Amino acid sequence: MSLASRIKDATAELFIAAERRGAFRKLPAFERDLREYPELAVLTQNYPVIRAECENLIQSQVRIPGMEELTSYTSGGIHQIAWKSFMFKSGTFIEENCALAPQTAALLRTIPGVYTAFFSVLEPHQHIKAHWGYWKGFVRYHLGVLIPDNNRDSKCWIRINRDAQARGGDRSAIQQGEKYFWHDGDAMLFDDTFLHEAANETDQVRVVLFLDLARKMPPLLSLLNRFFLW
Repeated sequence: MSLASRIKDATAELFIAAERRGAFRKLPAFERDLREYPELAVLTQNYPVIRAECENLIQSQVRIPGMEELTSYTSGGIHQIAWKSFMFKSGTFIEENCALAPQTAALLRTIPGVYTAFFSVLEPHQHIKAHWGYWKGFVRYHLGVLIPDNNRDSKCWIRINRDAQARGGDRSAIQQGEKYFWHDGDAMLFDDTFLHEAANETDQVRVVLFLDLARKMPPLLSLLNRFFLW
């Protein structure tokens, strides 16, 4: 392992310890109150615009890559499923894609601290197995964009166990997790270092706008986080 990798791993452990000691707040399984991140309100306020651009992309059959093409999202062997991403930003904005959904891209550019942003497209009858994320310095945001039948039958969901965040631990602990059911235009935050899984049990695609953004932490920790993200 390189020195840089060892330093990053040590920083990840530092963030976990800092959260445990109360340096910043541990999120619930799902954070529906987004007042700590008011800059995200622009997305729910403009949901109809985002939905319209997403529908245009789906209908125009623009190529949307599979998640296996994103090397950062590989924890837990989760890519043997039909899960795709239309990427707006991965470290930097992808201008070719932004031009295809310009209003959504313009909204994303107003939000500080966004590291990753994409339309997450989960095909029908797919299950993303329980897995852990890789960086405590993020919070993850989901905005329901195209939710089949607005989840009338509760068949599109994500489940999180906030008490299971030890990577490589017992994945069966997901059974004790809490479920969230996506709805059109509704948003929430979660910590993806907690064990989580997701499913689309319908006959239609499910799309959410997916962001990883810098977690709000004390200044020194925020500076350290920024060093590794940018």
